[in-house]
Amino acid sequence: MKERGEKEMALTEELKDILLTGGADLADAGDLSGLPETVRCGLPVGVSIAVKYPKDVILGISELPTQEYRNWYGALNERLDWLAAVGAEFLIKKGYRAVAQTRERVGGYDEGCQTVLPHKTVATRAGIGWIGKSALLITKQYGSMVRLSSILTDAPLSVAEPVDRSLCGGCTVCETACPAGAIHGILWDTRTTRDELFDYRKCREMALSRAEQGYGKRETLCGKCIEVCPYTRRYLAGAEAGEVGVC
Repeated sequence: MKERGEKEMALTEELKDILLTGGADLADAGDLSGLPETVRCGLPVGVSIAVKYPKDVILGISELPTQEYRNWYGALNERLDWLAAVGAEFLIKKGYRAVAQTRERVGGYDEGCQTVLPHKTVATRAGIGWIGKSALLITKQYGSMVRLSSILTDAPLSVAEPVDRSLCGGCTVCETACPAGAIHGILWDTRTTRDELFDYRKCREMALSRAEQGYGKRETLCGKCIEVCPYTRRYLAGAEAGEVGVC
């Protein structure tokens, strides 16, 4: 058993090293076996990958989303697709099944802009962060200023402790700052649905309007809840992850 555990740890660390060296800011594995097999392709382990925005990009959207923010949104998605593909290829070469959850693989969204297995669900299982009142993933290190991707696999990886509840507490900063009034102020746990957290339609309409005002295109990019999150602000100010001081 000890030898098996050491092999799992070695494989996990090798994969994480590949992802972090390749440009990921956070990466870890989580146990997905509690989720329906149909949403995880019958694979019991998920690998979460997070890449953060540059500080100046987030500081630049305090008033309205910018073209630079839009450019980085696309660039980070491309980087994440590449990282997921590289990680999956590594596991496949090791003899395991692995599926990179790239944009092409995941495909389109439903009418409510939801996917079957959101990257942020994998991220909570992998201990990367929790779902905030804004319905975005929040990390202790970078707040919500991250983009995500994931890998599904049957590789025997060492899994992290999952995050099962919100750490937002009584904070209402994103709820108050939301220009659409779309955030309901509910604390997340694993039973909470996205619609309980916020009104997607209100958010979408406001994002379309703000993007058009900010850089001339009607796209669903706003970023206000990212920019104002106290965990994001702490990172932007250069504070350490342990220095909470929020709300």
